Amino acid sequence: MSNWRRSQHVRAKYRFIQAHRGEFDTAVMCRALDVSRSGFYQWLRCPLSDRAVEDQRLLGLIRTAYTTSHGIYGARRIFLDLREAGETCSKHRVARIMRTNHLRARYGYRAPRYATGSTSPLTPNTLQRGFTVSRPNRAWVTDITYVRTWEGWLYLAVVMDLYSRRIVGWSTKPTMTHDLVLDATLMAVRRRKPKHTLIHSDQGSQFGSDAWRRFCHEHHLEPSMSRRGNCWDNAVAESFFSSLKKERIKKRIYTTRAMATAEIDDYIDSFYNRTRRHSHLSGVSPEAFEAASNRA
Repeated sequence: MSNWRRSQHVRAKYRFIQAHRGEFDTAVMCRALDVSRSGFYQWLRCPLSDRAVEDQRLLGLIRTAYTTSHGIYGARRIFLDLREAGETCSKHRVARIMRTNHLRARYGYRAPRYATGSTSPLTPNTLQRGFTVSRPNRAWVTDITYVRTWEGWLYLAVVMDLYSRRIVGWSTKPTMTHDLVLDATLMAVRRRKPKHTLIHSDQGSQFGSDAWRRFCHEHHLEPSMSRRGNCWDNAVAESFFSSLKKERIKKRIYTTRAMATAEIDDYIDSFYNRTRRHSHLSGVSPEAFEAASNRA
């Protein structure tokens, strides 16, 4: 029996003794159940074990991350949120706490959408993790994340060109509506003027809307969607968000959404695109990579 299960077993005996103290002598019950009387009295003063107390603390952080994601995140992504915030718990512990407290990822945001009378996703995964492309504007990826402010959550949508890993469009808003992704993609369209460009997203409701499909058709974009619950199908966009939060946002909570937006704009435009060395690009920035390819 593991130490955790053994401690659970002992605490169950303590609870039995506590419930029957009015009927039987405490010392007799401790001897009969093979537990120490001093341990029982210590448990009365502090019924939760150190591990249980820590689980309660982690549960508060997990609930915050879960609520922030609108119930989208499961154990793996919440574990990444906690690790980013400096917590050292394991992914399995996060999964156990979530399971015990009935916290499950809702698939209303990432669930596949189906056409009437069909069992196939409305938009197929055309990209198929083809994250390395041979020319600009051949394939883009887009995704949404959130940033903490004292005014409430600020949502960020980005569009990345897979050729150079350059962020070619972005938008921030206080709500996660389809306008968020449309504004970010419109910036990318105006900057890059694509023709027959693949644009890959997850299965969020914003990317399954009629407005999104009409927008893509009008601007020569071919939608592609990740498979259900498979974040690795859009891993490059996830990697950018991880870099943004580790390198600029870190653990900050911005005073206002305007301050957070200004910080994000500066990171993308002045640092990430222009000067940040990217391992996928042999150690040069996205702008430098595109400039070199234009000269070649």
